[in-house]
Amino acid sequence: MHSAMVTAGPRAHHIAELMTLFTGIAAVVYLIVIGVLVWALLRRRARTRFDDEAGRQAADRKAQRVIAAATALTVIILITLGLADFFVQRSLFTPPKDPLRVLVTGHQYWWEIEYDDPEPSQRLRTANELHIPTGRPVELVLTSRDVIHSFWLPSITGKKDLIPGHTNTEVLVAQAPGLYTGQCAEFCGLQHAKMRLVLHADAPADFEHWRQQQLQPGREPATDEERRGRSVFTSASCVLCHSVQGTDASATVGPDLTHLASRGMIAAGTLPNTPGNLAAWITAPHRLKPGVQMPATALPPDDLGALTRYLASLQ
Repeated sequence: MHSAMVTAGPRAHHIAELMTLFTGIAAVVYLIVIGVLVWALLRRRARTRFDDEAGRQAADRKAQRVIAAATALTVIILITLGLADFFVQRSLFTPPKDPLRVLVTGHQYWWEIEYDDPEPSQRLRTANELHIPTGRPVELVLTSRDVIHSFWLPSITGKKDLIPGHTNTEVLVAQAPGLYTGQCAEFCGLQHAKMRLVLHADAPADFEHWRQQQLQPGREPATDEERRGRSVFTSASCVLCHSVQGTDASATVGPDLTHLASRGMIAAGTLPNTPGNLAAWITAPHRLKPGVQMPATALPPDDLGALTRYLASLQ
């Protein structure tokens, strides 16, 4: 779902209601103005000019009353809209109780996601797919490594900028399990349109199962080809940017690949996560996503096949 009007969280619901109120009042005001304009034009054609002073004064007084009424109505409308905006803003910025804390960092052009925890062994990192439990507030701590990005999950919450050197916070609450899509809403470069995000709103038990699975080290290869693929991964340029827990790869420039195969998409929502797309992404990322920061990696066909099978096994 990718619509600000189809809401699945209280914050998005409040924003949608406020937008409906503003749009409805603006539409009514527009229709009234157009109606008065048409009435004035028709009346001006039909009436004759006043020849006496008394008639002109009566017309002036009537016009003054109309202007005064219109001014008062305008003030009332603006005050109403201002109060509605104030109360919605206050509800959006109420600090949550017992939130799950998640650190979100924007990169050109992907999302780094880290689940905060006082115990270092319970912290986990992933990319581009955010899992949260339903019914529990989630506090996002937002920042950027390069340029200004904007986090937006329209069905769940509003937009919030990610600014280099600063942190912003945003709160998510998902009311029911589901899959929701998001987008960077601030032009951040050539591939801004392909900086997508997927939110998985899981039942609490399902979220805890997912979290425990993500805390595990990288899956050990089960076949000779997968073992060869791991060897290719650790000896090629992949280790300069990526990490797989349980191996020597520990770089943090690019996404953590420890559980890559558990994600539905790669390249921040650009491609379905299949072995064929993985191979294409490794060898020619700029052909699929021009301007991406990931360099192309040339490998012999056998090594490429083994590498993609290894990556596809990382559940």
